[in-house]
This record gives sequence, structure tokens and C-alpha cells, in this order.
Amino acid sequence: MRIDKYLWCTRYYKTRSIATDAVKKGHITVNGQQAKPSRDVFAGDKITVRKDQINYVLLVLDVPQNRVGPKLVDLYRKDETPAEAFEHLELLRLSKEHYRAKGQGRPTKKDRRDIDGYVIDDEDETE
Repeated sequence: MRIDKYLWCTRYYKTRSIATDAVKKGHITVNGQQAKPSRDVFAGDKITVRKDQINYVLLVLDVPQNRVGPKLVDLYRKDETPAEAFEHLELLRLSKEHYRAKGQGRPTKKDRRDIDGYVIDDEDETE
């Protein structure tokens, strides 16, 4: 089965054309090699999918005949994505929300001074 069709069948992408575009952009690798949309996938292949700033690592257990339901997806693939990838995404989300809420504009002078207070100069450490 083609890699783009496999990713669509196992519900990693909503449509097959979105899966094809992701493969063309280089977001998908199979066994460590960049894949083309027509690349065939077999049981035992290791697929890496870059989606939403996370590198998902999938092990192909079997190839489905057609698109499967969400409850049956685990019969055809094993998700080996490390937990650190999801923690990193959570940290990115929290760091964006921590300082300023979206839409509040540029930092004020007081905000800049507070930011400068957090920055440690290399010259200060050496003296």
C-alpha cells in the first residue's frame, strides 16, 4: 500500500490529498529515508511523521484493506512516540502563554526592563 494511503487509512490525516502533500513536503520518513507518496509500506516498517511540531514514530504491524475506524487503528500500527515529545509541546504552549496574552501588543518600557533583569550578561559572570 502507498505511504499516503496508509497514513490516511490509519487516520493520521483527514484526507488522502493532505497526506500526499505532507509526504511531498518531506514530513514523512520510512526506515530513516525520505519517502515519496508512491512508496510502498510493508509490515515491520518504521515511519516517522512530523505533525504539529511532534515527531510521531509508528511501527507498521499490518496493512489495512481500506480506511479503518478509530477503534481498529491499533491493529495496524504501534505508536512508539517518546513521551518527551509531548512534554516538549506542552512546554512550548505554556511558554507562549506565560508572558503576554495574545493581542496585547508590544511590550512596555517596564516589561522590557523586567526582561533585561532576567538576562545574565557574560561580562558580569567573569568579574
